[in-house]
Amino acid sequence: MAHHSASDTPGETTSDQAGDTTSGTGTDAARALTVAVLGPGGTGGLLAGLLARAGHRVICLAGPETAGTLRSAGIQVRSARYGDFTARVEADTTLREPVDVCVVAVKHTSLDAALDRVPLAALGDGLLIPLLNGVEHPATLRARYRPGRVAPAVIRVESTRVAPGVIEHTSPFAEVDLAGDGVPRERLDALAEALTAAGPVTRVLADETAALWAKMSFLAPFALLTTRYGLPLGEIRTRHREELTALVEETAAISSACGGPADPAQALARYDAFPPAMKSSMQRDAEADRPLELDAIGGSLLRAAERHGVPAPVTERVVEELRHAGH
Repeated sequence: MAHHSASDTPGETTSDQAGDTTSGTGTDAARALTVAVLGPGGTGGLLAGLLARAGHRVICLAGPETAGTLRSAGIQVRSARYGDFTARVEADTTLREPVDVCVVAVKHTSLDAALDRVPLAALGDGLLIPLLNGVEHPATLRARYRPGRVAPAVIRVESTRVAPGVIEHTSPFAEVDLAGDGVPRERLDALAEALTAAGPVTRVLADETAALWAKMSFLAPFALLTTRYGLPLGEIRTRHREELTALVEETAAISSACGGPADPAQALARYDAFPPAMKSSMQRDAEADRPLELDAIGGSLLRAAERHGVPAPVTERVVEELRHAGH
């Protein structure tokens, strides 16, 4: 139930391609979309599977081995919320034709290399929907693609790729917030309708900055402390309560300075309501000895603090400790 997914990006999924209708969803009149999914991991794979099952054309972009698995076996989704199913998808190593939407569901640590799979000329007028942690990636993507087609999104889900093309969705929900300064509202509305009909409850938000900082305010303290101490959320909020509170307050102050929301009491209440065994995706990456999104989360937070003159001593210390720990 975090603002992260066990892949706040990666994974693999497959979905059965139906025809032009979103059968069984109650939106048969809705136009079928062509959706590319860059990084069919825990999050991308789940969305690919759900959209393909709902009748949209889905093209998963991945490495040769994963693409081959997806072409032959599709994406298998195991979900208490959406059921267990296999969906047929197309798969390739590079986007070779225009699409309505390209979902970017890779981690920050592999973003630059992954974007080579999405040439600007192929994307054309398609929307680019990054589901990345942090707040700096929209500017990076707008420098590379059409600025008015980059629509940052936030997803709340816990979903893991357990093998190529096999996705386990473990949270009782999946929710998406779409934003995008300068993106045509009708394009966002059409995508939100398609996603909601396929499964994930999706809303369009007018304020991109607020949407990204709302996620950052929740994610940063959770990710940094669970990773720093190698403990699940329940032990962080009891054994390291003072540090958690300080991080939440610093993050809220930075968010406020950047034009985002600031409600530290609400953030703490949300942590207290979550299952005690919950881990952050950064913590899971550390446990698996994978690269961490430390710069995208902790680094960008400290850069924003410095820009606005907001003191963040606890954040600085925790990020430095993680760096020194080899992360």
